[in-house]
Amino acid sequence: MQETHIKWLANVLPNLPESIQSQILNVDEFRGETTLSVRKEGIREFISFLKNDPNFRFDVLMDLFAMDYIKYALPQPERYAVVYYLVSLLQTRRIRIKVFLSDEQPSIDSIYDIYKAANWFEREAWDLYGVNFIGHPNLIRLLCHSDFVGHPLRKDYPSDRYQRLKTAVPSEGM
Repeated sequence: MQETHIKWLANVLPNLPESIQSQILNVDEFRGETTLSVRKEGIREFISFLKNDPNFRFDVLMDLFAMDYIKYALPQPERYAVVYYLVSLLQTRRIRIKVFLSDEQPSIDSIYDIYKAANWFEREAWDLYGVNFIGHPNLIRLLCHSDFVGHPLRKDYPSDRYQRLKTAVPSEGM
């Protein structure tokens, strides 16, 4: 991390332990919103620290989503990213945590047991982008039907491809 980022980070998130600071690759601020790019290997420790440390208490996972940068105009470190949007009600502060993932097997540790809301968000990211959340207890389709092949929000998925539902699941109570 650059020296200017370290000084800026000390103002925005003071008293971060060295073990947590070492996970941060980059710091960006745009229109008052802070985005930290973090190593994927330490994401569980990083997220858990921000939630549980009494100085930060980012107690709400507002959103978790995936992005595909393959056709993005500006170069990115990797093709995919998972973005966590955290809110601290105590400090009335928001922060984005971004983790870049490789093209071959986009995977990252699940945080469903840290934030219960991550359960559905992670399923959505897997369904639409194919990001595997390691340790997730129920990583099954959420929005696409069970016969669907592929992940429709990947930029290399053909936009004119139509997949008909072959076997409908009967609904109960009708």
